[in-house]
Amino acid sequence: MVKIKPAWMVLLAGSLFGIFFAVLTKFGNPANMGTCLVCFIRDIAGAVGLHHIGKVSYIRTEIIGFILGACVAGLIAKEFKVVGGSSPILRFIISAFVAIGALVFLGCPIRMFGRLAGGDPTGFAGLLGLIVGAWIGVLFLKSGFMLGRTKEQSKANGWVIPVFALFLFVLLLAKPSFITLNPKGHAPIAISLVVGLIVGILAQRSRLCFVGGIRDIILIRDFHLFQGLFGFFVFCLIVNLLLGQFNSGAYPIAHTNHLASFLGLLLVGWGSTLIGGCPFRQTVLAGYGNTDSGISFLGMLVGAGFAHNFLLAGKPSGVSIHGIIGMVVGIVVFLIIGFTNCVR
Repeated sequence: MVKIKPAWMVLLAGSLFGIFFAVLTKFGNPANMGTCLVCFIRDIAGAVGLHHIGKVSYIRTEIIGFILGACVAGLIAKEFKVVGGSSPILRFIISAFVAIGALVFLGCPIRMFGRLAGGDPTGFAGLLGLIVGAWIGVLFLKSGFMLGRTKEQSKANGWVIPVFALFLFVLLLAKPSFITLNPKGHAPIAISLVVGLIVGILAQRSRLCFVGGIRDIILIRDFHLFQGLFGFFVFCLIVNLLLGQFNSGAYPIAHTNHLASFLGLLLVGWGSTLIGGCPFRQTVLAGYGNTDSGISFLGMLVGAGFAHNFLLAGKPSGVSIHGIIGMVVGIVVFLIIGFTNCVR
C-alpha cells in the first residue's frame, strides 16, 4: 500500500519545484520551459537518434537528476522495491500517446502550469483538457479498469532505468560524434543536475504527481496531492514576477490552436490516469524500482521520437492536420484499451 506523506511535504516539493522552474528559465532553459518532462524526453530522443530535429536534441540533465535523485531517496528510505509486470505492452502504447499528446500541446502538465504562471493564457485550453481527460480516466477506473496486478521482480529489473540515466550522463560528458547536442537553449549542466537531484528526492518522498492531484479530487474528493500543484503554480508565479519573466499575453514556444491544446492534454490526463501517474511521476517511480513506470518512460521516449518523425508535434506556428489525426487515433486507442480492460 502507498504511504500517505504529510501535507507539508507535498506542498514543499511542489513549491520548490515551481521556484526551480522559473530559475532554470533565467539560467538558460527556453522561455516558460524551466522544466517540461515530455519535451526534455523528446530532446533526449533526438540526441540518441530517435528523431533528427537538431534544434530539439539534447541530453537533459534534469531528467537524469529526477531519476537518480529518486533512486537515492528510495534506497535511503528503504523504498527501492522492484515490482511490475502489469500489462507492459499496453502501458508502453498508452505512454507513447501521452507523449504525443503533450507534444501537440507543446508541454506536459508541468509546463502547462508553468506557462500559466508565466502569463501565457493559451495554457488554459490545456488545463481544461487535462481535467476532462482525468475525469474520463476516473470514469474508467470506477467501471473497473485494471491493467493487472504487479508482482515482485528480480533486483536487476529495477536498475535498468537508473543505469540508463547514468549512461546518458556519460554520453553528455563524452560528447561522442554519434549523438546530437544542440548548444543552445539549456541551463548549465551542473545547475540542471543539482536541481534535478533535489526535485527527484523531494518527489520520491512526497509522491508529487501533476495528474494525480486532479484525479484524486474527482475520484475521492481528496486535495492532498493538489497542494503540490498549488504550491508549484503560486511560487513559480512569484519568482517569475520577481525576475521580470511574467509576460501577460505572450506565447513563447506555444500556439493558439486551442482545440489541439485541449485534445493533447486530454490524452495526457486520460492516459496518465489509466497508468497511475503523470509523466513526471512515472519517471520518478522508474528511478526507484517500478518496472511498469520504466516501461512508461521508454514508451514516452519512443512516442516523442514518433511525434516528430511523423509530423504530429505542434509548433509555435500551429498544429498540422497530422497532429489532429494523431489525437483522434489516440482517443480511439484509449477507448479500445479502456473498454477491453474493464472488469465490469
